[in-house]
Formats: sequence, C-alpha cells, structure tokens
Amino acid sequence: MKPHFHFISGNFAAGLFLLNSPLAIVIILSIIIGLIMVVLFYYTSDQDAIAVAKDQLKAQLLAVRLFQDQLSVVVRAYGRIIFGTGRYIKLAFKPLLIIIIPMTFMLVQLDWYLGYSPIEQDQPFLVEVKTAAADTVNDVSLQLPPELTISAPAVHVPSDNEVVWRLIATKQGTYDVNVAAAGQTFAKRVIVSPQMNRISLSRMRAPYWERLFSSSEPALPDSSPIKAIDVKYPERSYQFTWMEWNWIVLFFVLSLVAGFIFKSVLGIEI
Repeated sequence: MKPHFHFISGNFAAGLFLLNSPLAIVIILSIIIGLIMVVLFYYTSDQDAIAVAKDQLKAQLLAVRLFQDQLSVVVRAYGRIIFGTGRYIKLAFKPLLIIIIPMTFMLVQLDWYLGYSPIEQDQPFLVEVKTAAADTVNDVSLQLPPELTISAPAVHVPSDNEVVWRLIATKQGTYDVNVAAAGQTFAKRVIVSPQMNRISLSRMRAPYWERLFSSSEPALPDSSPIKAIDVKYPERSYQFTWMEWNWIVLFFVLSLVAGFIFKSVLGIEI
C-alpha cells in the first residue's frame, strides 16, 4: 500500500513564519521536508530494484567476511560490490535529482529569512558600494531618509572600486538607501526590525543566476556606474543541543534524521 500525505498549504506556511522563532521554524521545516523527501523518493524510484540491489550488496559483503581466507572469492566479491554500488547509484540518481533541484531553490528562498537577521535599531551597520570604474569612487554619495544617519566618514578604496559607509537607524522600518553616481540614483532596501523578515543582502548588476543566492531585488541596469550595493546584515546562529549551528547545516542534519525515521515507519527503500 502506498503512503499518502497532504502537502503544506499556503496558510500553514504563513502561520509557521508568524511564530517568529527561527529555531522552531527550522525544526518544524526539517521534519516536514524529511517526510516529503522520503515520500517523493518512494514515488520516483524503482523500489523493487533498489531492494534487490541492496540485498545483493549485503550478500557480497557477507561473502567477504565468511570467505576472507579465500582470495579468489574475496576478489570476486569486491568486484560484485563495486558493480552493485554503481547499479544502486544509478537507481537512486533519478529520484535524488528530482528532489535536489526543488530543494536547492527552496533553501535559497528560506535563507533570505533564516540565514540573516534584520538590522537592529541604534546598532551601526555597513553599506558597501562597488563601482564599475575606479574614477567613479570619489563621485559616489548617499541620500538617506531621516531615520538613517551616517555615523562615520566614508571609506574610499579605489583599488577595489569600493566605498563603505557606517550607518545607524534611529527607528524601526523599511527604508531605501539611495546611492547617487554619475547623475543617476539607485535604491537599496534596508530593513530595521526585531522580527523575521525577507533579507536581500545585495542589489547587483549581474545575471539572474549570479544574483540568486544574495539578492531578491531587481538587478541594477547594465549601463549603471554601480556594480553592487551591499548591506551587511548580521548572520543568524542557532543554539541547539549545546552547539551553535548554521541553519542550513542544522536543517540537513534534522531532515536526514527525520527522513530515516519516516523511511522505517513507512517501509520505504532508500
């Protein structure tokens, strides 16, 4: 009998993020994704062939232990183990590929929420602007809303085509930092909040695949004198089982544990 489950509804996902507890969200998502991965593997794999391949590998490993004093038997067994391992990998590759592609996209989206914290009120943070040419560095300036103030002189690094400002936010909210250069102005969003928010680290002049992992904002125009505007948001760390974790590492560990538990409960071959 095939296992059945219901996918997460949009309302449930929205409610999950209303928890405003990043650790709780990582734990809950890990359990849910562990279940989904196992069930997807079941529906996209040849379970009978995988079971046969695993039984054959176990038989050859047993032969190595039982006949370790007979060199010819051991050599043949190792050859069959190598062949059987290749066959198992081939059987598992298709379902793993189907799982990994959407999983990668999902992790990128979640990292904007779980990987970084918004700026805290009255805490200094850095804004870095990278220009397309060194002669533009000294012409770059910031235009700020009243709630954001510059707390130190700008640092110009012509060798890296870069200008760095240190700012402070005096009030919570979502603001645009406007960067002016060569008669043009480009905005970068800054979030100041104690709550979880969708964080965009950078606004860049780059193709989509380069912006995928660090920017959720529109690309800067190709003709822009600015290559990137970066806001240095603090990275989140997660305290779990007396250790500090990066959320992606913790997610993978917990989802694998959950997956193996669900595999045993549902009787799925992996």
